[in-house]
Amino acid sequence: MQAKDQVRLQYLTSLVAKKSVVPIASGRQQIVQSPTYIVRASIGTPSQTLLMAMDTSNDAAWIPCTGCTGCSSTVFENAKSITFHTLGCQAPQCKQVPNPSCDATGNTCIFNMTYGGSTIAANLSQDTISLATDSVPSYTFGCLRQTTSNSVPPQGLLGLGRGPLSLLSQTQDLYQSTFSYCLPNFRSLNFSGSLRLGPVGQPLKIKSTPLLKNPRRPSLYFVNLIGIRVGNKVVDIPPSAIAFNPTTGAGTIIDSGTVFTRLVEPAYVAVRDEFRRRVKVANVASLGGFDTCYNVPIVAPSITLMFAGMNVTLPEDNLLIHSTAGSITCLAMASAPNNVNSVLNVIANMQQQNHRILFDVPNSRLGVARELCT
Repeated sequence: MQAKDQVRLQYLTSLVAKKSVVPIASGRQQIVQSPTYIVRASIGTPSQTLLMAMDTSNDAAWIPCTGCTGCSSTVFENAKSITFHTLGCQAPQCKQVPNPSCDATGNTCIFNMTYGGSTIAANLSQDTISLATDSVPSYTFGCLRQTTSNSVPPQGLLGLGRGPLSLLSQTQDLYQSTFSYCLPNFRSLNFSGSLRLGPVGQPLKIKSTPLLKNPRRPSLYFVNLIGIRVGNKVVDIPPSAIAFNPTTGAGTIIDSGTVFTRLVEPAYVAVRDEFRRRVKVANVASLGGFDTCYNVPIVAPSITLMFAGMNVTLPEDNLLIHSTAGSITCLAMASAPNNVNSVLNVIANMQQQNHRILFDVPNSRLGVARELCT
């Protein structure tokens, strides 16, 4: 017994002892030409490498597979992997995916979902996936059979949400539901960002705010935004606009897949108006989805996001976006769209660049520290 215990302990120690760091790049500058951030993942035996988008608001991973209609030219050739198999309709995981159904033979679980403006259909499958130096056998993911439109990350998606099929849930023994990332500037050309998996190597001293769970949107990482300061003025936002509400699903989330921060209308208008007042340039134009743009150089006030127990002051790099020609500068935030997400404030990846964002689920906290990774 003792010897068996010893082997087991060695195995358990090997699970947690080492640091797992996965490089992150901006998808815009890589082959994938996608507005998301990407990581290199190896899938199958022998392994095939894909540049997968990381998304903290999705759970199940999915990968374009051989024969997929509407997918990009880079696919996972599942027939070449000796460890690949599909899951049947009786598999417990089939109940954990959105809109599951059975294929004609009854042997494969299929699921359908929308992502961005696209609809995807996938066969629920398992294979070995490797991130950094860690190999995860029998990882459950969707093998894409069909996709409409091109808003789907071309080489697949790695779900870092809180649901049962996310990376966190499937690697609980390995990474103990803890990860952090630093996103490089979206114009950065190399894999200079990093995704750190597991509690080892995470910053010990980091300011943090409680992570909240919203039963209406269980996969998302909610935090309590209590106010916003522009310059030294806390702007006047009706409390109901930013309040956390488990009944309606309202509140504020941290999201790696959205590019620009969206605030519910009353909150955005308050921030925007104070920003304009402090910039003191009369000619304000709009460009694309941005309504506060200038064609002369400006000095921008700082914007501080005030969370329960933690303030995060955003430097200019996280606030302003410049047109390709560089002649126009816009405030890189917008009002939340008037749809199902109209009650959701989304702190997006442009506002997170060059910060270490720590998701410590066992201790229900989200940490933020400035870190240059561009």
